[in-house]
Amino acid sequence: MRKIAALNVLLRMRVLLPDGLKVTTEEFGAGWNLMQAGDMARLEEEIQAHGWNFIKIDQEPLRSGVGKTPEEAISTALKLSLRHISEYSNVVEVDRIELTEYPWFFLAKVMLFPCRIQKAALTAMPDKAPSHPIITSQKQLPVDSPEWYPLFGPVTPTLKEMLVLSRSTEGRTQ
Repeated sequence: MRKIAALNVLLRMRVLLPDGLKVTTEEFGAGWNLMQAGDMARLEEEIQAHGWNFIKIDQEPLRSGVGKTPEEAISTALKLSLRHISEYSNVVEVDRIELTEYPWFFLAKVMLFPCRIQKAALTAMPDKAPSHPIITSQKQLPVDSPEWYPLFGPVTPTLKEMLVLSRSTEGRTQ
C-alpha cells in the first residue's frame, strides 16, 4: 500500500463516474479506493467537463489513530475517519494530517474533506446526510406569541400571570 499524505483522494468502491472518465485506484479498505494520481481539483475539473456535478460538502472533525509506525497510525486514523463519513459522500480528500511521535508509538490525526459526485444537479439527501442549517433572517415574534412554546401556546398568558404573581409574593415575604 502506498503512503497516505495530505491531498490524497479516496473514492467509495461503488462510486458511479461519468462514461469515459478513467480513474486509476488501488484498494485501501473499509469500502474505499485510493486514487493513484491527481488531486481533488483535477478530479473536479474532469467531472464537470463530463457534464456531471461535483458537490463540496464540509470538513469532518479530526480523528485520531495510533500505530507502531507513522504509516500505521495514519492508516488507523484514516480508517476511523472514513467510518464517520456520511453515505451521501462518495469521494474524500485527505485535508490535513498531524503526526506526533511518542516513545513507544505514533499518534496521527486526520481531517477529511468529503464531496459528492453525481449526474443530476439535485438529488434527495438521505436521512444520515450531514445537515447544515441555512441561516435566514428571523422574524421577530411578539412576547405573547404562542409560537414561543408551541405546546403551551394557549396557556402562555396564564403561565405568565402566574410568574408575575409568584414574583410579587416573593418580594413581600422578604
